[in-house]
Amino acid sequence: MELALLIGLLALFLVIGVPVAFALGAASLVTFMVLDIPPVVAVQRMTSGVSVFTLMAIPFFIFAGDLMYRSGIAERLVRVADAAFGRARGGLGQVDVGASMMFGAVSGSAVASASAVGSTLAPMMLEKGYDRDYIVNVTATAAITGLLIPPSHNMIIYVAAAGEGVSVGELFLAGVIPGLLTGALLMIAAWGVAAKRGYPRGVFPGWAKFARAVALALPGLMTAVIIVVGILSGVFTPTESSAVAVVYTVLIAFFVYRSLGADGFVKAVSGAVKTTSMVMLIIGSAAAFGWLLALLEGPTQLADALLAITDNPILLFLLINLMLLLLGTFMDMAPLIIITTPIFLPIATSLGMDPTQFGIVMMLNLGIGLVTPPVGSVLFVGCAVGGLRIEETVKTIWPFYLALVAALMAITFVPALSLTLPGLF
Repeated sequence: MELALLIGLLALFLVIGVPVAFALGAASLVTFMVLDIPPVVAVQRMTSGVSVFTLMAIPFFIFAGDLMYRSGIAERLVRVADAAFGRARGGLGQVDVGASMMFGAVSGSAVASASAVGSTLAPMMLEKGYDRDYIVNVTATAAITGLLIPPSHNMIIYVAAAGEGVSVGELFLAGVIPGLLTGALLMIAAWGVAAKRGYPRGVFPGWAKFARAVALALPGLMTAVIIVVGILSGVFTPTESSAVAVVYTVLIAFFVYRSLGADGFVKAVSGAVKTTSMVMLIIGSAAAFGWLLALLEGPTQLADALLAITDNPILLFLLINLMLLLLGTFMDMAPLIIITTPIFLPIATSLGMDPTQFGIVMMLNLGIGLVTPPVGSVLFVGCAVGGLRIEETVKTIWPFYLALVAALMAITFVPALSLTLPGLF
């Protein structure tokens, strides 16, 4: 009864348009009162949910990503991708994917990637005769590779939700190969659509210009290298690495690229504060909601229901993926990680899946939700950048969905894709 009330209220609030954080908090508060638990306990659960030392990395990584966006690093990465992939049929589509992968590697934000890379490339693609729906589809789907290629603050949220047994360093490494695979499949999809529509080929600028583009972008790309190597070598912890990322980004933006003025810095601070406050409020509300789910034995009941359907591991993994995909279309990523990790992680591990691999599966699953209506924040950004309504773009996005689902199936059923690099280090 109480479990149905908790979930039903959340669904109701989301349907009528209540913001996710407030929907989670209100549903939890009402259920606390029905259970005759003092409302102050809800506040305690919220504060304990955000009082996790590892989560301190989130505001720093968000701030570093915003600084990179405003300091023109995306433009330099686009030049590298253009020199490397621009000669292919529909080369600017390949450039979009390649630049998104590189920007994701230094910012860890899908929304920032879609905004930065999309706003840089959209005018160029329109000038070359590319259709708006193609621009939006490539930009939005390519942006979610940044959720897999380290660093990613969503991975930190997963580590906090999973508890002991999963390390940030291992999860960062585990995302590299799946991120590259996802990007490669999206490039294939982009090439296929471009070939069918007859988009033009680009021209290779020559090795000298390619080397120059790489040299100009290298200081920005080194952010990801410094973070991962620093964590693996033990020079600093994952949380400390986020602060190192901010300091390094400020230094290269002010003194190497000289592209970030005082006004841009203030806007980056303001943007990071706003984004962090929203993320932390969602995490706190989701923590209270998740605590109630555990109290009411929601995960146990769901596990029993799944096992009652089938005991075949392949079918169960497909069901878990399907449920995460559906949930991702209605809720944002951060609260879903907090809520669903305690539910599905024990089921996945009981079926033999490593917690680190499941983290990567969850990142891509929920990332696909970010580019799927009705609540696809990255798709909304892509539509805004491309100047197209969401109803128009979803009609032609299916080749890119197929690429993402193919990557998801490979990551789910081929553990080596996620576990090879962590095993080596």
